[in-house]
Amino acid sequence: MRTIEGSLDGAGLRIGLVAARFNERITSWLVDGASSELRRHGVADDDLTLCWVPGSWELPVVTRRLAESGRVDAVVALGAVIRGQTSHFDYVAGEAAALGRVATDTGVPVGFGVLTTETYEQAVDRAGGKRGNNGAEAARAALETARLLREL
Repeated sequence: MRTIEGSLDGAGLRIGLVAARFNERITSWLVDGASSELRRHGVADDDLTLCWVPGSWELPVVTRRLAESGRVDAVVALGAVIRGQTSHFDYVAGEAAALGRVATDTGVPVGFGVLTTETYEQAVDRAGGKRGNNGAEAARAALETARLLREL
């Protein structure tokens, strides 16, 4: 059986980061984690593009535009949606989940680094706290998938 896998070699890859400004303290930690991880795997500073959007609701449309631009090999979408007292959480989290459609529609990998948590403390834990940094994890997934697509 022939096995094809991607690698974490980021040399020569152009990566876009799209980050939600809402819950910016959390999101900035995700951005730091993602960008550090990409640099650690060889993505050059000149090959990183960061786009800030107002909130996680806006992530899919900007991610799609960036993916369709031909200027990136992968996109990492970063945000934090924290449940509150209303059903607003469900709408925003659901719209952010549309990022999967962006990847399949455009053929450009999208790392999903959008936290959907019940509490602020859970978000902190996943943005560099006790549970690691989901931004870094999303960056690795996007990087490996971009390399795999090149192999195919």
